[in-house]
Amino acid sequence: MSGRATVLVADDEQSMRDAIFQVLGPEGYQVTDVESGDAALAAIKSRPFDLVILDLRMPRVDGLEVLRRIQQDSPGTAAVVITGYATVESAVEAMKLGAADFLPKPFTPDVLRLTVSRALRGARMAKENLLLRSEVEECRGRDYELIGQSQAMRQIYDLVRRVGPTDSTVLITGESGTGKELVARAIRDHSPRRERPFVTVDCGSLVGTLFESELFGHVKGSFTGATSTKHGRFELADGGTIFFDEIANVNPDIQAKLLRVIQEREFTRVGATQAIPVDVRIIAATSRDLQEEIREGRFREDLFYRLCVVPIVLPPLRQRREDVPLLAHYFLQRQKGRHGKKLLGFSHEAMEALANYDWPGNVRELQNAIERAIVLSRGDVITPADLLYYGPTPKPEAKGDGLAPLAAVEREHIARVLDHHGGNRTAAAKALGIDRKTLWRKIRAYGLGVGG
Repeated sequence: MSGRATVLVADDEQSMRDAIFQVLGPEGYQVTDVESGDAALAAIKSRPFDLVILDLRMPRVDGLEVLRRIQQDSPGTAAVVITGYATVESAVEAMKLGAADFLPKPFTPDVLRLTVSRALRGARMAKENLLLRSEVEECRGRDYELIGQSQAMRQIYDLVRRVGPTDSTVLITGESGTGKELVARAIRDHSPRRERPFVTVDCGSLVGTLFESELFGHVKGSFTGATSTKHGRFELADGGTIFFDEIANVNPDIQAKLLRVIQEREFTRVGATQAIPVDVRIIAATSRDLQEEIREGRFREDLFYRLCVVPIVLPPLRQRREDVPLLAHYFLQRQKGRHGKKLLGFSHEAMEALANYDWPGNVRELQNAIERAIVLSRGDVITPADLLYYGPTPKPEAKGDGLAPLAAVEREHIARVLDHHGGNRTAAAKALGIDRKTLWRKIRAYGLGVGG
């Protein structure tokens, strides 16, 4: 949680509210007090609080009802229940409804300080665990690290080390599959925010109101299907780093709101009016030419300059061929155990074929090719025959040494797979283990004029 924690005290006794303020105010908490349950609900609706301290018995709306509403409308808010009529049943009910703690009156200042600190720490950990579960799911699809010893990659490492400790926004550009997210994570790992959240936003997967809600969160009833209040990615990333993957896909309305977040360091949930301050470092990436997007009127020039304080351009794999053997061996060691293979390495011919191929899908395509080779391998080393994709060995025109170039083999295999799926590129890409964008580039590169 950024800044001073905000605390709402709801109790119908003025003396109790004053006592709590006198204890928590000097500790640095921002304390607001109200005299009833309905006033507490109105306060929570008007602005977010990190913690609510609730008297169990209040006129009109009691503490348990307020607690139920907090869990429904503001699930990130911690709650501590206090009462002068403590019973086991009331304590159990409060804890079932999500109260972090239960304090019978009277209590000492030290007990109050400890309880508040513990409740806030628990809320913070709950939010971090929510994010951690999300990151674990993302990591399941991420199999490679930032690897390479070429001059181009050494320059990238140097940039990462220099920009990492700063708080500057970074724009990473490069073709699909070059490892833009890995560079973003490396920047985070070299920053003071390394122990704080790293939140990824896939700008190509969500559109419209759903995307805005994903970024900024929403309040209950703000649109059809908004049955409860939700934390957005910015709120989850508070204190850490937020990474926008394929930022060029963001529509102009969201671009304007992103610009405001960068400038003002605050955002507003969908359907709310209260601005929420946020402390995040922003890193963005794209495989498209943003200057061209600006000329075509699809991307805001002012947002581009806000994002591109430090530009990092990732080279395609064909421009750092000396890294191919290193990457190939890395993928072999990472993946062979999964498939029960005890492979020793690559034959000279196989490595030469890998190094001479252009890899339009970059490192991601190389990773898939090595996994296929492991699956298809028959001996203790990977040979050119193992670098084929599926089915029987194609018969492309061979060179004088009898070995066909990998590109020729791939062209024929892609043509066969496309034909098998009736020209359906989505189905063919899935069968080949590559994304549709990579398949489209290969179709153009190989002159395969297939419809669909």
